[in-house]
Amino acid sequence: MNSLPKITLRGEKDNALVDSAGGSVAASIHGVTYYDVPTHCDERGTVTELFDKRWNWHPAPVNFVYNFTLKPGKVKGWGMHLLHEDRYFVLFGEMKVVMFDARQDSPTHGLVSEVVLSHYRRRLMSIPTGVWHLNWNIGQTDVVVVNFPTVPYDHASPDKYRLPLDTDKIPYKLPHLAGF
Repeated sequence: MNSLPKITLRGEKDNALVDSAGGSVAASIHGVTYYDVPTHCDERGTVTELFDKRWNWHPAPVNFVYNFTLKPGKVKGWGMHLLHEDRYFVLFGEMKVVMFDARQDSPTHGLVSEVVLSHYRRRLMSIPTGVWHLNWNIGQTDVVVVNFPTVPYDHASPDKYRLPLDTDKIPYKLPHLAGF
């Protein structure tokens, strides 16, 4: 029988981050969905499938697509939509998406959730209407994101609501804004 070593300073034990199948154990906001996307590799390079309706991942059709970038350490948000969902795919880089569920009828109302999207594990992610979100480049290079929102952008009346990054209305503080 092995016994634990006697030590003078133990520290704080890590909590589990993934289950035995490698899935996240973090609380997730109701309605946020993911689809792991295949990347095919050979001696010439890679091919990454961004979206295929045969995956049956999301019921809304793809009818508008754009991309955005974020420089290292930069943050875009807080933003929220009432009429459409965002559907993200990270082509290159690493981005943390922080979400706050403001939907009063949601079983996860009031929950804050963090998700990392990365070119190391490419996948689609949907963000439901009524969920505040911010995008934070946590990598060392520009992050390149493709968005397939469920409704085309309305230039005359954008479906975009904003709060400042340091708002007290969402129980989340970015470390560089909280004095860390």
